[in-house]
Amino acid sequence: QVQLVESGGGLVQPGGSLRLSCAASGFSFSWYGMNWYRQAPGKQREWVAYINPPGGGTNYADSVKGRFTISRDNAKNTVYLQMNNLKPEDTAVYYCNGPSNSWGQGTQVTVSS
Repeated sequence: QVQLVESGGGLVQPGGSLRLSCAASGFSFSWYGMNWYRQAPGKQREWVAYINPPGGGTNYADSVKGRFTISRDNAKNTVYLQMNNLKPEDTAVYYCNGPSNSWGQGTQVTVSS
């Protein structure tokens, strides 16, 4: 079955960077677009970024445009989220989303001094 496993979260100071990874299995990864979402405490889950199957097309939420970059390695069945110039309001659990509305367990990102 579809399995998504996120990693790479942690505690970082404002202005810092993190790279999240999502390892996928159980489906033909290179056929599907992939998304990153996030959910902050007390808030609804929100969409962050999308990448199309070949990896050449991407879209971003306005709140992260210019700071975050989504990418994928189809040979490794992995999608990434490079996050730069992090802000306290980026603090959230970050989730990978794939086909058939599949979700990973999430990885915590905390931006704080």
